[in-house]
Amino acid sequence: MCGIVGYLGSENAVPFLLDGLKKLEYRGYDSAGVGIIDQKGQLVTLQRAGKLNNLERALWNDPIIGNIGIGHTRWATHGLPTEKNAHPQSYGSVALVHNGIIENYLELKKQLISQGINFISDTDTEVIAVLVEIELEKGKNLKEAVLKAAKKLVGSFALGVISSRFPDRMIAIKNASPLVIGLAQGYNLLASDIPALLQYTREVIFMDEGEIAEITSERVGIFDFQGRVKEKISRHISWTPEMAEKGGFKHFMLKEIFEQPRAIQDTIQGRMTGSRHFESALIENLPALEELKKIRRITLAACGTSFHAGMIGKYYFEHFLRLPAEVDLASEFIYRHPLIGNDTLFIVISQSGETADTLAALRLARKAGATVLSICNVMDSSIARESDYCFLTFAGPEIGVASTKAFTTQLAGLLMIAACLGDILGSVSVQKNYAPLENLREIPLKMERQLEEASIIKEISRQLTNTHSSLYLGRGLNYPIALEGALKLKEISYIHAEGYAAGEMKHGPIALIDEKMPVVIIAPKDDIYSKIISNMQEVKARKGIVIALTDEGNSEVEALADFSIFIPKTHPLLWPFVTIIPLQLLAYYISDFKGTDIDQPRNLAKSVTVE
Repeated sequence: MCGIVGYLGSENAVPFLLDGLKKLEYRGYDSAGVGIIDQKGQLVTLQRAGKLNNLERALWNDPIIGNIGIGHTRWATHGLPTEKNAHPQSYGSVALVHNGIIENYLELKKQLISQGINFISDTDTEVIAVLVEIELEKGKNLKEAVLKAAKKLVGSFALGVISSRFPDRMIAIKNASPLVIGLAQGYNLLASDIPALLQYTREVIFMDEGEIAEITSERVGIFDFQGRVKEKISRHISWTPEMAEKGGFKHFMLKEIFEQPRAIQDTIQGRMTGSRHFESALIENLPALEELKKIRRITLAACGTSFHAGMIGKYYFEHFLRLPAEVDLASEFIYRHPLIGNDTLFIVISQSGETADTLAALRLARKAGATVLSICNVMDSSIARESDYCFLTFAGPEIGVASTKAFTTQLAGLLMIAACLGDILGSVSVQKNYAPLENLREIPLKMERQLEEASIIKEISRQLTNTHSSLYLGRGLNYPIALEGALKLKEISYIHAEGYAAGEMKHGPIALIDEKMPVVIIAPKDDIYSKIISNMQEVKARKGIVIALTDEGNSEVEALADFSIFIPKTHPLLWPFVTIIPLQLLAYYISDFKGTDIDQPRNLAKSVTVE
């Protein structure tokens, strides 16, 4: 989850490193640091605990100038977020930055201590620096030394390594954590994620598992872990630098909430042609009909917000395919003995395409013979590459830690895939399949109408700022939305919130309701509307504060609720697209009034690339 950057060229590395770290601060912000080989050929490192601006101030006061450097913004796994544990970690001539977890570091550290090595930090990363320096002292070049050290490591690691013994090169190595190399004119760059590169280049090389790169200012060589040369083709990234900037919004999260109509439009663009024959453009290398006919069950796996999308996906697949579908937390799936095989369509969902638990679930499913289809937002991410088939959401860069547009584009992908496969297999009638898709075309406009009500939601939020706990209730497709709304509030406001299936309210949560308890109830006029009205009446009978989401013009709900938020009418399968936006805005504005760090909430990172 940490952020890595690197620069090699003819200019001072520090501005490039700081700019890249700012773009990656969503990946970790416990501490930050840089390592530079200065103009005298000396290795200089500077680290600071806390936010990146602490490091930036230190570099203004004590400038470092050099043409090669690495930088890091940390999300702590081993050791407290202190200066001594910040990266780069160094030993002798070596400095390196690390994203991942070394599982056998204590064993290695014990061996090295017995050899007389003194350690300064509490990190697993310092062990790697020592191992590399030992190999350099034996006469190996930097690439050989890093490879030799890496073969002793158990766990996940993405490393950027420099040494004052080899001041003209940087080594990057990837094992289960993401790394991207940026190719520019007269200089080259390294990063954990694309946004750090966009200001300088959109030509990139995505490193694959088990690859090591030797990077200079003029060339990039890619090798496998046996040292054999690998031919790699660079990819052009369509994202622009402006897409990764705030664009006048106070926070990235607010910008990304308002980008959802455009993101949905980009996701469906070109994938529905106006007739039923949309499947050829839907998924790259769509599975052959004969392969699809063997599918007897659907399993979806994801974490966090993507898991909530998967819960809605379960409804879609059962509706359109009439096959049993289950959704699993990827972090739990990998530690049991799941019943999957070659008759299973295994769908993994991840914004980054690098989520460690989801990637592990994918690998387990492939080993069991399942057909794997992924839904993610990052081209050439690990999950996209290792899947049999991939649906890219085209949401653009999502910088805010609390996911918004990634979630709704995942829903669009799940709906289109389910309808498409149902159509191909003839599971339900074409008319039944295509009606929700026709309505999906209208969702961007309905989202825009919903966003026009932001000022009303802002005023409701102002009155809920001092809340200490809240409940979110929904039924059917809106039960996962209740979970997601509660998660958003917890993530960025630090207010305790719980989402429940509304029918479960009487099985425990009702005991919490009193005159201080806000209860958010999602109440569209659907087939179970009368049931949700009963829930509202039960909350009001206990003096709870009701915030209700319902159809425009619903006077019955408006009379019952303390606060009403109206949503545009749409096809019942598409309710989640319009019910989630008010809950995202509610969480955002409450957090903004509280003054929390919305884009970088405490203890959280954007992409969970370690288990």
